[in-house]
Amino acid sequence: MSAGGTLRSPPGREAAVVAQAFACHPTAGPWVIQVPRTKEAEYAVIRYGMLPEHSEWTLEGTLHTVSEVKIHYMIDELLRTCDAFGPEPLPPEEEAAQRFRMRLMLERILFICLYESQAQTEKHSSAEAIEETLSYINEHYMLKLTLPMLARRAGMSGGHYTVLFKRHTGMTLTAYLHRLRIEKARQLFLQTDLPAKEIALRVGFADYFHFSKTFKKVTGTAPSVFLQQTSKNQT
Repeated sequence: MSAGGTLRSPPGREAAVVAQAFACHPTAGPWVIQVPRTKEAEYAVIRYGMLPEHSEWTLEGTLHTVSEVKIHYMIDELLRTCDAFGPEPLPPEEEAAQRFRMRLMLERILFICLYESQAQTEKHSSAEAIEETLSYINEHYMLKLTLPMLARRAGMSGGHYTVLFKRHTGMTLTAYLHRLRIEKARQLFLQTDLPAKEIALRVGFADYFHFSKTFKKVTGTAPSVFLQQTSKNQT
């Protein structure tokens, strides 16, 4: 869409689902997408005929999703498939196959939006949401974990998640993650003969200097000193 443009509900007030998690209900008043004059936006409007054909559209409100990348990919595929219907008619079998493929992709997009929206509303409390992300952190501590990603899993803003996380654990997300990773590193030092740099990588530190600094901050000793003390205790 060109800069400063708008998208308004059609005169017939037909229902539409708009890409990037918006549901537009025909009886909920006019809807509009506005873009700042200095910006440009690219969007796709999806229309879907419910079965039976003339049944009332019941979906309304904003849809929530944590799978935007997947949805964007499928919408791109959907638009490319639409481009296949050029001025020249396709053979009947190919046209039927393309339309069937489009319907499958569209139903998958709608399913993801509806399923993840429902999952969002089923979070019973903020404490349970924090507990769920703590379980995720404890299982995936070796991966790159970011505040925005974890906040989205909990269904809240980054600022709100930060406050509730510290209230729930008594420490910041960074401190919790560092303590967890260092504890896992200590276990590997005691249970394996892996070199320190390999252990650093295994617990989620790409930079050994950062690992060594964090290890000393958490344990009070450098990794090399910890290894020496461990060796003396075992002899």
